[in-house]
Amino acid sequence: MRVFPIYLWNKNKNSVLFYGYGSIVSLAKEIAKGAEEDGAEVKLRKVKEYFPQEIVEKFHIPVTSNQDIQEISLDDLRWADGLALGSPTRFGNMAGSLKIFLDSTIELWTKGELYGKPVTFFTEASTIHGGHESTILTMSTYAYHFGMIIVPIGYAIPEISSSTTGGGPYGATHLGSKPEVDEKEAKIARFQGKRLVQVSRKLKG
Repeated sequence: MRVFPIYLWNKNKNSVLFYGYGSIVSLAKEIAKGAEEDGAEVKLRKVKEYFPQEIVEKFHIPVTSNQDIQEISLDDLRWADGLALGSPTRFGNMAGSLKIFLDSTIELWTKGELYGKPVTFFTEASTIHGGHESTILTMSTYAYHFGMIIVPIGYAIPEISSSTTGGGPYGATHLGSKPEVDEKEAKIARFQGKRLVQVSRKLKG
């Protein structure tokens, strides 16, 4: 079951943060790979699962499937020059566990510690019209309140226009009814990681 899942001359640092399991983890890893290919140092981090144990058991949520990935901390956000945030869609919005974590970053907001940092978003939805765009748009409101710079993909690579499953100008996505991220979705995600590095590097100067 796939459950809802945030350089040498000028070393760039990026945190790829996500909530969820399965394909959202695959997208996060592809974004991280793209950032690393462009010379960045990357921290791949997950958000804590907040579902009670009875829900985890009832819906067979694979909470141990990403146990090798470290949980995110506020210091990981402070450390990064750029951020990528991901979550599977939940009724057209981000999953509650990611929202809980983002709400806990108020300390960073009061001190302006994320102000001016670039951020990009990715998601996964089980149907074509199940929230690919709305989830990214609702996640992006976080960036407005923190004064961050939103980094979209646009139509910079042909796969954005030719993919019939996931990925668009807003960010990398995956059609969750398919068991795995396909090559076009993966290429879009890797491009997004590279794009984040390019923008954060320019901003850092």
